[in-house]
Amino acid sequence: MIKNVIIALVVLVTLGVIVVAMQPGDFKVARHATLNASPAALFDQVNDHRKFVVWNPFMKLDPNVKSTFSGPATGVGAVCSWEGNRDVGAGTCTIIESKPGELVRCRMDWKRPMSGTSTVDFTFAPDGGKTVVTWSMYGPQSFVAKAVSLFMDCDEMCGPQFEKGLADLGVLASTASAKP
Repeated sequence: MIKNVIIALVVLVTLGVIVVAMQPGDFKVARHATLNASPAALFDQVNDHRKFVVWNPFMKLDPNVKSTFSGPATGVGAVCSWEGNRDVGAGTCTIIESKPGELVRCRMDWKRPMSGTSTVDFTFAPDGGKTVVTWSMYGPQSFVAKAVSLFMDCDEMCGPQFEKGLADLGVLASTASAKP
């Protein structure tokens, strides 16, 4: 009897490991919005962490989040570190590539709730008098992240936040670009 239980447990664990191992090795979440602001005005809001934290929807999840800044004020090498509640977690965001009016690429180093590294891109494409902004996050999934993805969908968790952030970015950038 005990032998059958042990065999059944081994089979279940083996099946679980196989299911997790078969999950995609990478993840990607992306949203885009057409905003009533120039690529330059939008780029300015993203390329400066001090401005980014104002409209970043994830920072709004914890009114007591602590953000610290280091490196240059804008562009490559600018760093924002944060420490917040379980909804916000902790980590650092470092701008690793910056092309005015075109792209801001960041390396995200997550400390908690799960450790890991991902890449975040903001791209800006002119569309008449407006700009299409794409906010994407992508990277590799560890075995643990693959297991978590069976129960929590990153796109469902982050996608709506990206949409809120892009809407807030559009309001700030259009207001900033309208000022003399």
